[in-house]
Amino acid sequence: MFTETGVQHHTPHLHVYYQEYEAIYSIAPIQLIIGSLPRRQQRLVEAWIELYQEELIENWNRVDAGEPINKIPALQR
Repeated sequence: MFTETGVQHHTPHLHVYYQEYEAIYSIAPIQLIIGSLPRRQQRLVEAWIELYQEELIENWNRVDAGEPINKIPALQR
């Protein structure tokens, strides 16, 4: 999870990079906001967000409060 100083984000989201692809997903609801991924990677990312949705929201709130984030397990194939 990356943060930008002085930038307020209104929708909890994450950025996904895979080879030449980029996508931004909202965390709740799990939804592609912009960009694209190959279908297989899209399904994996959506499953990972669903699995760790609570932890992602918690980290989003921690970042917003200026607190350090907790580690979330990486996406496994």
